[in-house]
Amino acid sequence: MELVAGCYEQVLFGFAVHRDSEASGDLEQKWTPVADFTHHAHTASLSAVAVNSRFVVTGSKDETIHIYDMKKKIEHGALVHHNGTITCLKFYGNRHLISGAEDGLICVWDAKKWECLKSIRAHKGHVTFLSIHPSGKLALSVGTDKTLRTWNLVDGRSAFIKNIKQNAHIVEWSPKGEKYIVVTMNKIDIYQLATASVSGTITNEKRISSVTFLSESVLAVAGDEEVGVKS
Repeated sequence: MELVAGCYEQVLFGFAVHRDSEASGDLEQKWTPVADFTHHAHTASLSAVAVNSRFVVTGSKDETIHIYDMKKKIEHGALVHHNGTITCLKFYGNRHLISGAEDGLICVWDAKKWECLKSIRAHKGHVTFLSIHPSGKLALSVGTDKTLRTWNLVDGRSAFIKNIKQNAHIVEWSPKGEKYIVVTMNKIDIYQLATASVSGTITNEKRISSVTFLSESVLAVAGDEEVGVKS
């Protein structure tokens, strides 16, 4: 297993994580990270990272996206299209990459030829986060214009726009794509795709920084507290 992380010092770190063969039982399992590579490609702090089966892509405040080949351990090139900090990067399989930035654009990239297939004027403000539906046909994005937008990725057009009261900073589809969550500060609203309405709300004590679906009904939540929460 490979663990990758970017930092404010403009560097991408890669670690090969191995399970301790001497450990027995789920409660005693130990994992050991071993430094695998470092890559200093950007001239400003990293702001987004995404990984597929071969490549790591990093976005930065220097307005570029850099590609790193984990198999060959070499720089594979750079993507220059956005005018503004790269705020989010998402792979869909090994064929497509989607990027969002402070310029309000969402770009769909061919992850084989590394060409921009579509450039969508997504938000009047910054694109703060995006998520791709498991089918690959839809995407959700949130921005500083206080809107949640659903995108038809087949034709690159907006399918639905919802005004929200605050600037959301996270949006995520569930594994089956039957629901999605929108995070604003310390609150998670859970929407049902069929009705586009809120079916539940989770409130944290402090600001939420990361949310991951562990299953269709279980969320792992991390925030400014010193512990993680499973909801």
